[in-house]
Amino acid sequence: MIDHIGINTADIDRARRFYAAALAPLGIGLEMEVTPEQTGGYHGLGFGHDGKPFFWVGSGGAATGPMHIAFTAGSRAEVDAFHAAALAIGGTDNGAPGLRPHYHPHYYGAFVLGPDGINVEAVCHQPA
Repeated sequence: MIDHIGINTADIDRARRFYAAALAPLGIGLEMEVTPEQTGGYHGLGFGHDGKPFFWVGSGGAATGPMHIAFTAGSRAEVDAFHAAALAIGGTDNGAPGLRPHYHPHYYGAFVLGPDGINVEAVCHQPA
């Protein structure tokens, strides 16, 4: 099991706004921030829940190459809400909410390109 993952961004303030809004419907929020003064240069935003950040967005320029990150949703309604929130904050649709039966019969996901072009997904594996 992965404990946490980190990505870079070209614009930490834009990324903060995007991920805070897009991940809120999934119960994920900003849990921790480390500043350049604390770390000697790195600025990091730790998103998660229950006091535990597991998704870090940090300074250092946009990631190069294709990247995909999927977040677990507790329901199909959460997937729908994620997609709507991500689009409202400036994300680009990369796959509307819906079933993806080629993965498995209950795979319900939505895809949005985030501020640095990363393919961000919310997915629910439960039946309707």
